[in-house]
Amino acid sequence: MAALLGRAAGEVVGRDDAQLLPGLATTLLRGAEQTALADPRGALSEHRIEGAAGVREFSVLRLPLAAADQLEPRYLAALWSEIGGARAREARLAAALGQIEDQQRAYDALRREWLDESLHDAATGLRRGTHFDDLMRREVDLSSREHREFALVIVALDRVAAGAERSDAAQQRIVEAIARQLRGRTRAMDASCRLGDERFAVLLSGVGLATAHARMENLRRQCASEIVVQDGRDHAFTVSMGVASFPHTADSREALVAAAEQALIEAGRRGGNQVALASIRFGAA
Repeated sequence: MAALLGRAAGEVVGRDDAQLLPGLATTLLRGAEQTALADPRGALSEHRIEGAAGVREFSVLRLPLAAADQLEPRYLAALWSEIGGARAREARLAAALGQIEDQQRAYDALRREWLDESLHDAATGLRRGTHFDDLMRREVDLSSREHREFALVIVALDRVAAGAERSDAAQQRIVEAIARQLRGRTRAMDASCRLGDERFAVLLSGVGLATAHARMENLRRQCASEIVVQDGRDHAFTVSMGVASFPHTADSREALVAAAEQALIEAGRRGGNQVALASIRFGAA
């Protein structure tokens, strides 16, 4: 106790805690002692004692003691265990665990960012064509299970007329404009992909041929009315689209893609700036 309080041993022996400790500390000790005396099982409490080397923390177990000829306990046996070191270790452990959790969250964020970049084309924000087959397979499986339609649209930027060549920068701006139109005019449940430099695909979930045609016709008109400005020049552009639906124009993933491609060829044959529909299959009666 003398070492804890930073006093000589002779200044401690024979004195009580009220003479050695601040008033608040003594009040807290007295309250803990009264609680322990009132409970035959004793009581466990914690105390902070300000000593010569600073504040030290203790866990104190107090057990009431009574003589054999007494009913009420008169004494307390108190076991003081210093817990400051354990608390410091717990704090360091908590800090280390917090750092690990922060690093894990940062790793998860980077992983999500990497996955997003791997799934989406950086220039347009659309899904990459490498994942087109996976999206198609998912839609075919879902529509087959739930007996519902979905539509596939292949979109291609029309070629410019002879003598009206575009710069690479203007071409890129037009591709970005088409991507904005696709993102803005499709639903969250739909999927838009970039298949190539000037080709795109749209999967319209739960949509039949007629509805898909109406939506894509609206998109075609919007593209035809948009002007892209690059290098001080105005650049108009148009797109052609081939629309096919599952299962009315094709009953497999490969056949659906082929039907949409054939419809796109037909749109180009008509001069471009067209939305062409794939032929509807008729099964045997």
